[in-house]
Amino acid sequence: MNDTELARHLADTAGKLLLTLQQSGLFGEKALGKAGDRVANAFIMEALKSQRPDDAILSEEEKDNAARLSASRVWIVDPLDGTREYGEARTDWAVHIALAIDGAPVVGAVALPGLGLTLTSAAGHVVPPAGATPRMLVSRTRPAAEAVAVARALGAELVPMGSAGAKAMAVLRGEADIYLHSGGQYEWDNCAPAAVALAAGLHVSRIDGSPLVYNNENPYLPDLLICRKEDAGRVLGLL
Repeated sequence: MNDTELARHLADTAGKLLLTLQQSGLFGEKALGKAGDRVANAFIMEALKSQRPDDAILSEEEKDNAARLSASRVWIVDPLDGTREYGEARTDWAVHIALAIDGAPVVGAVALPGLGLTLTSAAGHVVPPAGATPRMLVSRTRPAAEAVAVARALGAELVPMGSAGAKAMAVLRGEADIYLHSGGQYEWDNCAPAAVALAAGLHVSRIDGSPLVYNNENPYLPDLLICRKEDAGRVLGLL
């Protein structure tokens, strides 16, 4: 299978494993999140080592290996994005599988197992048309001040949601129009969403308008903007 097909297969299978754990009734809320992180990560790591043994991997749940810095192809994964939401049995959590090539987010799959949906960087996704009032996604627990201020200036409706992957995919699904984040993230939080959004023709950048670049020595990548291209100029101008 090609890289996009592999990314989807990994995201789908990890999502099924996570749902099985969630539905087992054997874990409390916090223990469920920890178990989910470990189980999904173990599967993804073993599968990637089997299917793409020559590629490097950067995972939230693994000790970083500096050897990845000299690699052209690096899989960047978050086995469970939205651990809190997963533990609370909500649907706004995700599995992120991405492949960065020479620092660019080329391949991505974001599974939303609670919704039975996976979106990938394969061609063909059509973003639904915008509504009359812009809708801006924000964290349901700690909305970033910049996002709230921009929403106010745009007259946008705030849409609280959990994981980064769920928020980014909400733009692709037509549930919202703008995902602006400035509160701190790491490469595994946004690489897969960025790849999927770029493939769908959306604007994807840092909040200063510069491109998202991956496989850095420090994986901290604190901000991003995902939105319709026609909205990007105004949002960036307000920032």
